[in-house]
Order: sequence, then C-alpha cells, then structure tokens
Amino acid sequence: MRIAPLTLTAVALAASFSLSAAAAERITLEHDGVNMVGHLAEGSGAAPEDGVVLMLHGTLAHGRMEVMSAVQDLLAEQHGLNTLSVNLSFGIDEREGMFDCDAPVTHGPEEHLDELAAWQGWLEDQGYGPVTLMGHSRGGNQIARYLTEREPDNVAGLALLAPATFDAEANAAEFYEQTGTSLDEALTAARERAEADEGMLEDHRFLYCEALEVAPQAFLGYYEPGSRHDTPSVLDGIITPTRVIIGEADETVPDLPERMAALEDDSHIRVDTVPGAGHFFRDFFADDAADLIGEFVRR
Repeated sequence: MRIAPLTLTAVALAASFSLSAAAAERITLEHDGVNMVGHLAEGSGAAPEDGVVLMLHGTLAHGRMEVMSAVQDLLAEQHGLNTLSVNLSFGIDEREGMFDCDAPVTHGPEEHLDELAAWQGWLEDQGYGPVTLMGHSRGGNQIARYLTEREPDNVAGLALLAPATFDAEANAAEFYEQTGTSLDEALTAARERAEADEGMLEDHRFLYCEALEVAPQAFLGYYEPGSRHDTPSVLDGIITPTRVIIGEADETVPDLPERMAALEDDSHIRVDTVPGAGHFFRDFFADDAADLIGEFVRR
C-alpha cells in the first residue's frame, strides 16, 4: 500500500515509541505564532561547522519516534554527525508525540516547508555548516519537496528513508471507502470554502483522523492530486547528491523499488536496499540505515 495523503497505518502508531534513551537537547523555535520543537544531538567529536543532518518524520508523527530517534542517536554516537530532528507543528504550540486527532489542523504542506526553512535558518544562525536533508516516509517526500521547491542554500545532500509514493486513483478510492464521499466533492467544497474565506472544515476526515476541524488549505495541500506527493517524481532530474534507502520487506511503499529503478540512470541518485527491513527499520535495521546515511554524509 502506498503512502497516499490519507493513510497512516496502525503500525505507524505503534512505531512512535522510542527505543532509545540517548539524550538529545530539546530546542524550541518561535515561528508563525507557535513554538516549534526539535531535538538536537551533537556528534561525537563534531563541531557545528562540520555540518548537520536536518531530519523530518513521517505522517502526523514526531522527531523522536522510534525510527527517528534510533537513526539520530546512531548518527551522533557512532558516526560523529550533528543532527536536528524536528516536529512539524500543525499549528500546535510545542507539539510533541503523535498527533492525537484532538486539535484543529491549520497547517498543511506549504506551512511545513516554511517551518523547515525556519529551522535551517536557525541552524545557520547557530554556526552549523552544510546541511544534509533527511526524511522518513511522508517526511521523505516533504523534505525532498523542500529542496526542489524552495531551493535552499548550503544543502550538501538528500537522504530519504522509505519515502512516500502516490497514486491518485488509489488515494480517491480510499477516501471514499473511509468517508462515503467522493474526494472530488470534498476537494470542491474545500476550494469553495477557501475562496470565500469561510473558516474551518468541521467534522472532517484528515489523514488517519476521522473527524476534526481542518483548514481548507491544509486539506487541499494533502489531498489535491499531484506529482508533488510522489517522491520518485519529485526526484526526477534532481542534481543534489541523493541516497534513497529501501526496506526489502516494506509493505507500506511496496512499489518504491520499481519506481526508483526508473531513475537508476540518474548519476545523482543512489538507491540502497536493506535486506529484511520493514518500513520502520526496527532494531538492527536502524543500524543498517544509519550506516548508509553516515557513509553518504561522510562521502
């Protein structure tokens, strides 16, 4: 099953609990009226000017969920890399942990990209050197979009862990199955409300949340079909050095190997597969992923 803009499996919720107790400094950064949260880990023996890995989590998750914390800690402790793993705010002050479907959603992908830019600006202000962008699952798609749509300076590379793919027909079919409403109708209603500036959509489906308040633009940003949701499409023609890491047993984005194979002639992209790994690279598979990312950054 692809990570379409409306899917987060129960497996993702179970994966939110960190296995690592390694300390990372909690950082807050005020942006657009909310305090965003990130966790900064200094690499063993590293100085800020050596560079930093800016890390983004998957759907409605957070920067210290299991896969993120494991890879962050391994990069810092075993590979000597500075890392900052951030939480998208979704408009919630000091948001931590998994999104619990208990608050209005005011932020969509465009606001997410703004937040990544703010964090990169903060890293620059703190004296950090070249940035490697790293994302997992939908976060892989969104951080790739940040690179290609915003074209930030001082980016040394892009590392994507099981990044999301997208199929418009499957996306629409799943929305109908979940809601009994056609996605086209929901998108039309959201556009009309946004154009009329009529406020929030109420009791509305959003990703894995069954009913909550959602800003029309946030809903449109996640659900309106487009190649921007599909990571292989985003990467087509990229010139930044890129490494894509695939879990051999990943059942969440099973089409990713085939989709990336179509880009294999691109000299800027390298694809690696971790034998036996699922979508969340649990246990020792996190070591394999961190080793590949660490080698990529050092190269």
